[in-house]
Amino acid sequence: MAKKYAHLLWIVPLVGTILGAPIETQEPDEQVASELEQAGGHFEGDIILDTTQEDILQSGRTALIGPSYRWPNYTVYYSIQTGDFTTAQQNSIKLALEEIMLLSCVKFVQRTNQPDYVRVTGEYSGCWSYLGRVGGAQQLNLQPNGCMSKGTIMHEFLHSLGFVHMQSASDRDFFVKINWASIQGGKAGNFDRYESTVINDFGIPYDYASVMHYQSNAFSVNGSPTIIPYEAGVIIGQRVGMSYKDVKRLNYLYPDCH
Repeated sequence: MAKKYAHLLWIVPLVGTILGAPIETQEPDEQVASELEQAGGHFEGDIILDTTQEDILQSGRTALIGPSYRWPNYTVYYSIQTGDFTTAQQNSIKLALEEIMLLSCVKFVQRTNQPDYVRVTGEYSGCWSYLGRVGGAQQLNLQPNGCMSKGTIMHEFLHSLGFVHMQSASDRDFFVKINWASIQGGKAGNFDRYESTVINDFGIPYDYASVMHYQSNAFSVNGSPTIIPYEAGVIIGQRVGMSYKDVKRLNYLYPDCH
């Protein structure tokens, strides 16, 4: 477990978060997942897999994120294609990364000449990222007019750290019902559930509040919910910030501060 994690009760209120619940915001439109997370046409909408990961999904033989996909020394080098973003938008990206660093052992460092890094762009449609460290300059796209909420930025960078969507978890069928009849044609595969041999949940139970969860009407063909929580009154798909369990999972994947 990360050394900083023991002090989260003191750290989290400083960044406007209540431990165990998403942070509050004054911008209602930024509280939910952006539809642009579904616009890329990638795996589950916004994840790009390399050929090895695609083979893993086909065979189910091992985990999607093995040691080679984790960032060495917990350090993610990144660059922002500044011409794609305003100064305010660049600051939003940096603030989201600072909050992830505050809650974990992960470090985001602006790239100088490192060969493996995340190149943040805004020139393409949608919000999307590669899964884990794939080597070289791996792209993470944040469309400026729809992907700039803090939670959406965190969501995509958590993909780059190695996390998939919450509704893919092995225990999801105990917590949500998938309304297959309302899913767009050809998109049912985005709602596949994966065994714990493929996706590691670190023994942490399902999390409705996760910033990695789809919204209730994701990929809906008719506006009706495609994901229905069994617990009444639960809201899924928040993009305000990392939940308590999000932080806990991150600190299991990258457990020792340097």
